Amino acid sequence: MKTLIALLALAAIANTAVAAPQPNADTAKPAVALPPGHMPIGTAQVDLGDIKVPKAIGPNARTVAEVITKRVELKDKTVLVRGKVVKFTPEILNKNWIHLRDGSGSASDNTHDVVVTTKDQAKVGDVVVVKGVVRTDKDLGSGYAYKVLIEEATLQK
Repeated sequence: MKTLIALLALAAIANTAVAAPQPNADTAKPAVALPPGHMPIGTAQVDLGDIKVPKAIGPNARTVAEVITKRVELKDKTVLVRGKVVKFTPEILNKNWIHLRDGSGSASDNTHDVVVTTKDQAKVGDVVVVKGVVRTDKDLGSGYAYKVLIEEATLQK
């Protein structure tokens, strides 16, 4: 059951669909409680409107688009990114997963949204500065692969 929950949560992170096995009357179990802070299943994503967040300050400061487009040169380097939390998925693979946007980049070429992993908590709508390490070509298995992630991040609100 934990594996199924982890796969469904990873699908939510990657915005992809995963078909859940359908229980029959003999194997149906009560629903599992979601972790604190987790959006209820089936809840529509919050409309955050036009996002325009100023770039973080400092020598390692980058925009979301810069992290994605310069991922090769930033690989394994620490970056600072300020952005708005547009999606938060807690406690998957012992990490919290955040989708962060700052208004840079484009949805048409997927340079507008970066995934961040952290032990810290956040809420959709929070504006945070993340400090973490850029990882590239990360394959978690089961079809979950990322061109770029910011991992081991700490958050400042």
